[in-house]
Amino acid sequence: MNNSNDALARRLDEMEVKLTFIDEAVQALTTADADQSQRIAALERALRDLRGEMASMRIAQGDDPHNEPPPPHY
Repeated sequence: MNNSNDALARRLDEMEVKLTFIDEAVQALTTADADQSQRIAALERALRDLRGEMASMRIAQGDDPHNEPPPPHY
């Protein structure tokens, strides 16, 4: 009976260690996901700002694509 309890205690210890590693991995992945989401949001804002600046520059130079005539094949 004592041998059975020892084996059960060892299995329980192993499971607790594995669970600790899993918890740490999940926490690391959650942190990485949050960081990546913030970086993606920053990149989307930068892209939106650049597009706006490019449109402003085109208009300032008189290159508004809405004022261009259609291509000759139309």
